Amino acid sequence: MHESPVLGGVRNVGSAYALALDVVRLLFTRRPQWRETLEQFWFVASVSILPAALVAIPFGAVIALQLGTLTVQIGAQSFTGAASVLAVIQQASPIVTCLAIAGAGGAAISADLGARTIREEVDAMKVLGIDPVERLVVPRVVAAMGVAALLNGLVSVVGVTGGYVFNVVVQGGSPGAYLSSFTALAQISDLAVGEIKALAFGFLAGVVAAHCGLNPTPGPKGVGDAVNKAVVVTFLLLFFVNFVITALYLQIIPAKGA
Repeated sequence: MHESPVLGGVRNVGSAYALALDVVRLLFTRRPQWRETLEQFWFVASVSILPAALVAIPFGAVIALQLGTLTVQIGAQSFTGAASVLAVIQQASPIVTCLAIAGAGGAAISADLGARTIREEVDAMKVLGIDPVERLVVPRVVAAMGVAALLNGLVSVVGVTGGYVFNVVVQGGSPGAYLSSFTALAQISDLAVGEIKALAFGFLAGVVAAHCGLNPTPGPKGVGDAVNKAVVVTFLLLFFVNFVITALYLQIIPAKGA
């Protein structure tokens, strides 16, 4: 008897939520798997750093070009740099970071765990009394969070630099005005919320990728479907969680100068 799509969706959401709770519990109650975590950290960073840096350049350029045109129209050219930095740090950097981690690192995590599952390695670990969540999932989630936090800083620098170059070279803006206005609107809490977003997105990407990898349909096609599902679901959650965190931040932390 086939399961209805609605019940299947509810079951998947529940099992993913349970996996996330298990990961949080194990993070605070069990000794970390340092070697596995470091190996996964290096792996996720190696497959994510170049795509994140390359995507950050056009993101920063588009933001700078759009804001540069807008500030010229309203006669506020001196605030181009401030608005660009604020947009990159708060929104663009965490999103680009998670897109890179979900599309590169998350896909690789899901494929690795999916291959282990269909080869029955995960079942063998359970028979031997080894918790696959503690041994396989937690190190990958921690690695995704750590890489997300570090990549967020890198993407911020690359995005702001790209915006500066395009504003000065393409739009003929003043380098001094662009640089001097950095602190006009941005504040330390903006950088903090960007890092919080990156950590949250990295956690979501790791959990979703692990859940899809541990629950594939049989066969190689099932692993491929699990990878696609992990990327798509992560992207959907990314934009929803980004909206929630941004709304809460803007309600709690007043804007600079307000």
